[in-house]
Amino acid sequence: MISKATAEHYHWGEQCDGWYLLKRSDMSIIHERMPPVTKEVRHYHCQSRQFFLVLSGELTMELEGELHTLSAHQGIEIPPQAKHQAQNLSQHAVEFVVISHPTTRGDRIDIA
Repeated sequence: MISKATAEHYHWGEQCDGWYLLKRSDMSIIHERMPPVTKEVRHYHCQSRQFFLVLSGELTMELEGELHTLSAHQGIEIPPQAKHQAQNLSQHAVEFVVISHPTTRGDRIDIA
């Protein structure tokens, strides 16, 4: 069994947290937390397909120039090559799960 309490923890971006629930070369599942008014660097993945599922709070996902606002229990698929950026524009933390197939390790291209 694995949970946020027992998973490998790491920091990313602007004071954001991640916990590896599954860390394999063919798939990763990560529980992430973004504090209020934070965002990641806009980027894309060459091969990885991702699915973001919001657990609590509100996540704004910019996907190919279009903004999508997701609340708890809502998700969005990010296909390979799609430029995207996760953002927390709210005044409350957002927590979500990101499933990536295959893993995004070495497959991320940041956009300046």
